[in-house]
Amino acid sequence: MNTTEMDRDSRRLIRVAHSPDSDDAFMFYGLASGAVDTKELDFEHELQGIQELNERALRGELEVTAVSIHAYAYLTDRYILLPHGASMGEGYGPRLVSRTPMDREAIRAATIAVPGELTSAYLALKLWEPDAQTVVMPFDQILEAVRDGEVDVGLIIHEGQLTYADAGLVMLEDLGRWWKEETGLPLPLGGNVIRRDLGSELIPRVSDYLRRSIAHALDHREDAMDYAMGFARGLDRGTADEFVGMYVNQRTLDYGPDGRQAVRLFLQRGVEAGILPASVNVEFAD
Repeated sequence: MNTTEMDRDSRRLIRVAHSPDSDDAFMFYGLASGAVDTKELDFEHELQGIQELNERALRGELEVTAVSIHAYAYLTDRYILLPHGASMGEGYGPRLVSRTPMDREAIRAATIAVPGELTSAYLALKLWEPDAQTVVMPFDQILEAVRDGEVDVGLIIHEGQLTYADAGLVMLEDLGRWWKEETGLPLPLGGNVIRRDLGSELIPRVSDYLRRSIAHALDHREDAMDYAMGFARGLDRGTADEFVGMYVNQRTLDYGPDGRQAVRLFLQRGVEAGILPASVNVEFAD
């Protein structure tokens, strides 16, 4: 075995999982491009939809992963939130769309396609309308299902928040706007978590590399957008840039006191509404 092979064998592998979207790709550009020197750690990226990532986190499969803040309520025994990597809706967020305008009573009676029952979009919907009738569907099939009349209403996340009108649909409610009006806080949608068993020596090092990856992308926006366009699912550059700006910004570098308050309130409201089974001890890996 030569020295290079020995060095490779002695390096610790950290699997980092995130959804195959332009905003997550932008966030991890510093790591994926090699711009951030991770020294003795090797980072391996895995890409899956957010519902699948939530489910894998429930099984404790990944060292670091993006998860829905809603799903984090069920993960606190194995994972802790990183203080960076948040996707927060600053007065905007998941949107309810349909083919024609509908009032609240009609929405309550409608079938709503949702991208997963562990998503933050689902929790926000149930807080907004507890009697909402839902059916789970892959997030990237919801716009088409609404357009084709398979369901009455769709709960749209990711880039669909900007492109629903292209499918001839109208917005019924922006849940991020509703939450802002209700609480004065941003809507916590996604976060990065790290597995507790990495320990007090390794967790801060991994956290530092991930934060530096986000900072590098923000400081080298055009290069990071070039990389993110490979995950933009057909969006033009301007729309993709707008979407990335919505969910990767200074808030992503640090939740801030109001962001942390928003996470706690969002989950506590879920408990009070009977959607979550018990109070959640929200911890950040500081």
